Amino acid sequence: MGFKLGSERGNYAVSGEIKTKMRFGKQAGDIGSVPGTPVIRVPLEEGVMGEANMDRSIYVDELIEPGSFEHWQVINHEMRHATDMRVGKLAYSDDHVMYNGERFEREDINGVDSILVDGEWKEAGSHDFPWEDDANNGSETAI
Repeated sequence: MGFKLGSERGNYAVSGEIKTKMRFGKQAGDIGSVPGTPVIRVPLEEGVMGEANMDRSIYVDELIEPGSFEHWQVINHEMRHATDMRVGKLAYSDDHVMYNGERFEREDINGVDSILVDGEWKEAGSHDFPWEDDANNGSETAI
């Protein structure tokens, strides 16, 4: 009996337009998108440059110039988070973050999304978290 890996990655047509199963760039979402991880430009909170989402998408702030060094740095950083989520190293919900099997509680404290780390509540988005240290490891600049 033979082994068959998936189906052929050929082209197909939708409403007369030729599509491919492997989508990059605009077909996958935006500049920098890779198959399975669309990069979508959206307005984000002040100070937030990017977000990796549990649905496997990445948001990049719409004010960042597409194709700029900063744009690629944000995508690189968020792709590290997306990869961690795919392999089960990182997950989050409204009430907690799971990282390397450790649960970090998450609450809205006085209107601020906060995460409990080492007995101290810290504002979400801070770079003072183990998963941020991991994502910044090897980057030329921290995002």
